[in-house]
Amino acid sequence: MLEGSCLCGAVTFSVAEPLHAPDGCHCTACRKHSGHYFVSADVPKTALTVRGDDKITWFQSSPKVRRGFCAVCGSSLFWDPIERDWIGVAMGAFDTPTGIKIAVHVYTDEKADYYDIGDDAPKFETVPPRPV
Repeated sequence: MLEGSCLCGAVTFSVAEPLHAPDGCHCTACRKHSGHYFVSADVPKTALTVRGDDKITWFQSSPKVRRGFCAVCGSSLFWDPIERDWIGVAMGAFDTPTGIKIAVHVYTDEKADYYDIGDDAPKFETVPPRPV
């Protein structure tokens, strides 16, 4: 079981299933949400246990997606496609190494100009055809 938390510890979580390799999203919304590109692993909602959920503020960033962050310290924690049975959990919020690497980079057409993508994961200007 992997555990994670926000910067101040007001929100903690655990994931009861092995993580799938995460996506790195370079879209403008993810960059503004996280301060850089957003790397998250998709986790079944039934496998995620959150403590301190009363400290999570949810922002509806589009009609089908909301983003969760700690109301106390502002840590970006979740990307929730509300009509799906899974949720994206921020890789940077895990407390210990996960042993996995980014599987794919998406929305690279919106990537900021101040960094390069330096790994060998596949890169897509929008979203890749499924499955990757």
